[in-house]
Amino acid sequence: MTAAIPGFGYQRIAVDDVTLNVAVGGTGSPIVLLHGFPQTHLMWRHIAVDLAVDHTVICPDLRGYGASDKPDARDADTYSKRTMAADIVTLASRLGHERFALAGHDRGALVAIRAGLDHPATITHLAILDVLPTLDMWDILHGSTAAVAFHLYLMAQPPGLPEQMISASADAFFGYFLDVWAQKPQAIPGDLRAEYLRASREAIPSIVADYRASAGIDIEHDQADRAAGNRLPMPVTVVQQDWGTALGYDAAALWRTWAADLEHRTTSAGHFMAEEAPDEIIRVLRSLLVR
Repeated sequence: MTAAIPGFGYQRIAVDDVTLNVAVGGTGSPIVLLHGFPQTHLMWRHIAVDLAVDHTVICPDLRGYGASDKPDARDADTYSKRTMAADIVTLASRLGHERFALAGHDRGALVAIRAGLDHPATITHLAILDVLPTLDMWDILHGSTAAVAFHLYLMAQPPGLPEQMISASADAFFGYFLDVWAQKPQAIPGDLRAEYLRASREAIPSIVADYRASAGIDIEHDQADRAAGNRLPMPVTVVQQDWGTALGYDAAALWRTWAADLEHRTTSAGHFMAEEAPDEIIRVLRSLLVR
């Protein structure tokens, strides 16, 4: 790791079978921030510094990403969102926090949703940036509109070909998403872009395993919760681009089936909203934390 969140201390903390890289700053009620793809914990750099004025802010690299451990995918559970969520609950406990607020973006948001479903007594507030729950995500992709998510289908394939194809042109692959998903590319400066590309290039097998889990075991876990009628009981705020209009579904209605106390917002910012519109996301998180 060649960059850091200003004013934050860094630790490596063992949780179950992995050791996670984590930045911690501030004092006060705890909030954990989980990054997305193809990024690391550094995507929260603006928001973390602001929240640290009156909160303990915990920013880990997820297992398989950044400077955290990247175990081989021994089985489907290794990179299931259930396993990754358990990592975060254990991490917070090791830092002295048995209950905490949780915000996630993209892949980190899927981990956050699973943490809220599996550990409802632990997660006090939940913020989700620019995803749907895994089960709904696959349900709304159909026809030619599914081309926007071509990477989901590529990385869902059995081990071997996806890793080989991505490795052959890693910077072009990961850089594509940094380019096309951003409305304000300048929000990710060149040195940070290089850091994201380096970190992703060094984590291809584990990133693919994370996505592969979302085409298999993660769906099974969501289906089991839906069949049991399980919902997120804590206050939930969802911020998304207007994918519902683009892909022809009612995003807020889908979210209401999962969250009892929901605030659903759309944003004009791009996918990397924590970096493109940090002031907006800070306001959203601060509003959530007092609900």
